[in-house]
Formats: sequence, C-alpha cells, structure tokens
Amino acid sequence: MHRNLLATLERGAYLSLATRKRDGNFVPTPVWFAVHEGSYYLFSAGDAGKVKRLRNFSDVRIAPCTVTGRLTGGWIEAEARLLEDRAGASVALAALRRKYGWRMRLTDWLSQLSGKMARRAYIRVDPRPSVD
Repeated sequence: MHRNLLATLERGAYLSLATRKRDGNFVPTPVWFAVHEGSYYLFSAGDAGKVKRLRNFSDVRIAPCTVTGRLTGGWIEAEARLLEDRAGASVALAALRRKYGWRMRLTDWLSQLSGKMARRAYIRVDPRPSVD
C-alpha cells in the first residue's frame, strides 16, 4: 500500500507537506516537489512557517494533493531536513527545474528580481519505510 501511495504521489504536480507545530498538530501546505534518487525535494521562502517548524521538528507527513491542497491520497510518514549547503540546494533546484521546466525557471527569475531567491530554503523529504 505504501508503494502505491508513493507511485500516486510521484505522478502528481503537488504534494501536501504537513509540518508539526509545538502543540503536536500538523499544518498541511501544498507545494511543488521533484523526486531524485528516492528523496523528495521542494523549496519555500526561508521565513515561511513550514521552514520555522522544520527547524524544530523533522517529522512530517506527505500526501498527493491538488493545487488547492485537497488530498487525493493518504498520508505517508516521512522525515524532512533543510538543505543548508550549496550542493544539496543545487540537487534540489536541478530536480525541480527538470520536472517543472519553464514554470520553475519563471519562478526563479521572478524570485531573483524580487530578491527572494537568496532567502529561499530547500527541503529534502525522505519517506519512512512502510510497516505493512
């Protein structure tokens, strides 16, 4: 079942990333993602709530979703980490550009124009092994 969920997730354009708050509740956010060597890579504004929450808790949940965040599959337990080094960020950016093509390049260009590219955070998510 876990494998089927991952296959469904990988076919989509968005995943819902649920990050844990201090009170234990999870906050879901739809994001672009790309898969590279079994890991899921995504990006966010460096000062976004999800990035702040990831600094405190690495346990997350991911699920396939629509652009509006409506889930199209079940949750998968995972571990996330912020990519603080240039090499990790380069892997993430290359994977995202391969998947989203001109849309990612346009997003990058707009981020550069607005000065947000330098403050961008890249995230690596690794699904936990299935127990079923």
